[in-house]
Amino acid sequence: MRRLWRAAVGLLSPRSPSRMRSSAHIRSERQRESGRPQSTNGASSFHLFWNLPPHDPLVEVSAVLEILTLPAVPDLYFWALQVDFLAGGHSTGAGHAGLQWNRDFPKSAAVNWGGYASPESGGGELEGSTFLLPGMAGSQNTQSYPWQSGRPYRLRVFPSPHITQAWRAEVTDLSSGKATPIRDLYTDGDSLAMPMVWTESFADCAAPPVTVRWSHLRAVDSTGRILTPHSLLVNYQSWEQGGCTNTSVETDARGVLQVTCTPRKLAQGTVLPI
Repeated sequence: MRRLWRAAVGLLSPRSPSRMRSSAHIRSERQRESGRPQSTNGASSFHLFWNLPPHDPLVEVSAVLEILTLPAVPDLYFWALQVDFLAGGHSTGAGHAGLQWNRDFPKSAAVNWGGYASPESGGGELEGSTFLLPGMAGSQNTQSYPWQSGRPYRLRVFPSPHITQAWRAEVTDLSSGKATPIRDLYTDGDSLAMPMVWTESFADCAAPPVTVRWSHLRAVDSTGRILTPHSLLVNYQSWEQGGCTNTSVETDARGVLQVTCTPRKLAQGTVLPI
């Protein structure tokens, strides 16, 4: 599992978005459009924070992911739905559930559900159950899963039906309707917060473009109310933090796209209505 932590990637606060900047301003900054990402974990990441209406504590989040263009290189790519775990209104850690292009698995297809405790909770990887889906496990967080490009997959995080103080992630192939539980993560958190989706690429910044689509972003609060974000906050890992500067966010008729190795169309801090 590859760690995503706000301090490491310079995430914006979703409560304090920066102003939209012009394409000319984007191009005036220092560029990293080839060569390896220079971040501490060797990846270039970009994120979409959900801006939700006021709500009670969240107990479920989900998002639909379609990998439209397969990577053309063997390097790791990771596309995930991330949430914070809260206890008493304070974050106890975060977890990310998603699909990977990972050469350690058959056809480079894998799924991940892992997370980290917050520094205040002692840090380190969260413990969890063994995998609930069949297949080859590569680590305690990652296992083979035969996803295919062009097919929609719903990622969902919700309370474990069998274990208290645990959160389950599942992946559903919406073409077949088959829902597959991944595993349970153990945490003191009793609710979810700060949902986001992201792309993390460990490839050269000049590797052929890879495009994914996110859609049907949904949360459920403790009253059973279904919520959808009214907008998304766009965040890119900066040049200073080692990220590629040729990643971009776009929209189409079916959702929001994240694209690598392409001119940047939306600036850092853009609030994107959906």
